[in-house]
Amino acid sequence: MEAHPHGWWVLLHLVLFVFWLGGDLGVFYSSRYVLRPDLPPAARATALSIMGGLDLGPKVCLVLFLPSGVTLMALEPHGARLFGAPAFAAWQVALVWAFAACWLAATVADHRAHGRYPWARRADWTVRLLMVVALAAVSAYTLAADRPFGVTTDPRWLGGKLGLYTFALACGLGIRSTLRPFGPAFGSLMADGSTAEVERALKRSVDGCLPYVCGIWAALLAAAALGVFKPGADL
Repeated sequence: MEAHPHGWWVLLHLVLFVFWLGGDLGVFYSSRYVLRPDLPPAARATALSIMGGLDLGPKVCLVLFLPSGVTLMALEPHGARLFGAPAFAAWQVALVWAFAACWLAATVADHRAHGRYPWARRADWTVRLLMVVALAAVSAYTLAADRPFGVTTDPRWLGGKLGLYTFALACGLGIRSTLRPFGPAFGSLMADGSTAEVERALKRSVDGCLPYVCGIWAALLAAAALGVFKPGADL
């Protein structure tokens, strides 16, 4: 029996969820070694390199979550309609994928350049800010409206999932802001060795991200639950 295309996109969405959450757990675990003052600087630099390598996976998954989700809505087999027509036309899905490809290029360039390409960092930061604002508005409307965008299947679960994705995006911005002092502090560690001031700066930067990291994990798990159970949906 031939599988419905929708099933393959569901599988991709699940793979993105697994790699996002699993990669984040790896980043968190390796960060504990970066903060260990009993390790030599070279070992901590190796842990930081592992941490940075693992961090690319969640960044890629975060970007691809958007177009894969839109594709799922376009292929929705339960009859969800937008003003009587399919939720997304093929050209609209292609446009979202093109946007995501540009966003992903900026994200990967910024990750690999470690700040050497200011344009990439600015572009990625700007896109994320705009996405937070736009998606928060769409999520709020989907949750509040009786028939959002003309959809009659009561997609409040989808509005909640979109809101959780938006929250994860916002948490990512919080992590970036909190980590700004980390680079100079780690540079001092490698150049001059460990001092109490450097260790405090490193720990304050990394541990300051924990609320945002836990927020992302909670949002991912809750979004997965909404996607699986679709509470309240009339399908």
